[in-house]
Amino acid sequence: MKAKNLIKKITVMLLTVAMTAALFTGCGSSNGSSASGGSSVKIYYTAPPDDDFKALLKAALQENASSEGVTLDIGEGCNTVNDQVNQIKDAVSAGYDVIICLPVDRSTALQLEVSAQDVPIIYVNGAPDEEFLEKDKYMVVSSYEMDAGAYQAEYVWNALGKPSSINAVILRGPLTHNAAIARSVSIYNYYKENGVEFNAVFDDTANWDEAEAKEVMAIVQKTGQQFDAVFCNNDSMAVGAAEYLYENGYDLSKIPVVGVDATVGGCQSIVDGKMQFTVFQSASGQGKSAIECAKALATKGTAEGLEGLTDDGLYIWVPFEKVDASNVKDYM
Repeated sequence: MKAKNLIKKITVMLLTVAMTAALFTGCGSSNGSSASGGSSVKIYYTAPPDDDFKALLKAALQENASSEGVTLDIGEGCNTVNDQVNQIKDAVSAGYDVIICLPVDRSTALQLEVSAQDVPIIYVNGAPDEEFLEKDKYMVVSSYEMDAGAYQAEYVWNALGKPSSINAVILRGPLTHNAAIARSVSIYNYYKENGVEFNAVFDDTANWDEAEAKEVMAIVQKTGQQFDAVFCNNDSMAVGAAEYLYENGYDLSKIPVVGVDATVGGCQSIVDGKMQFTVFQSASGQGKSAIECAKALATKGTAEGLEGLTDDGLYIWVPFEKVDASNVKDYM
């Protein structure tokens, strides 16, 4: 009898542990999580569902967590701000030391930080407004987005022979995303600073998505507006836009389509003579810096001394790189 009772007690305990783990997994960690043996530093990563770049970033976080000897758990892709808030609350309850967050909506930073209580948040690839950042507590690891748009604008101007005026289409990411805002604004700024009359005949979102970019370009074609170039805030949209133009008889040697990220698809489009230019955003670099920053905050309480850290201690910048037909194979 005693043996049976003992078995029952053990069974109940195991079931309880399993149910608790399942509950946390349902709102949080996925089978993409990675952990190092015996690590005392626990990091949680929360982000929207993967696209090409997010998948690369996630892989980089996993790789660098392993090499840095820290535990990393990765949440299921969040479709809503509420999903992300719940993941952060669960991560706090589970005792994570640092949260790495690619925000669903960067304007909700205050809500995310309240949910995190005293746990530091490192925003990766999506920067809230500076008023929500704090040295060694709420920091950003990303690339300086204004550079990406300026590099695009410079390439297009040179490719078109430095004309005095340009008509263009701009396809943005989600309208509240800091990268979509900064990359687009910097295009306008570049031409203004260089005395070029810049007219966006169409400027709207295609939500980072290749299929949606094709749909938007179909709308642009129906308007009958003439354009000299297509600026896209990421490669997925640029691939879609270039493919649509190619399929509908446009001469892509004369109409530069440019993107950002230097993804596999974007680079292949350049090789195929469709896209002309992209800007390499280092997912591996951002993943590496985010893990290094998280480990530093967990173990030392400060990010001081890390490569790329700004003087105010709020940002770690990972440089962009220019990619065209002359060097694209170096990025494939």
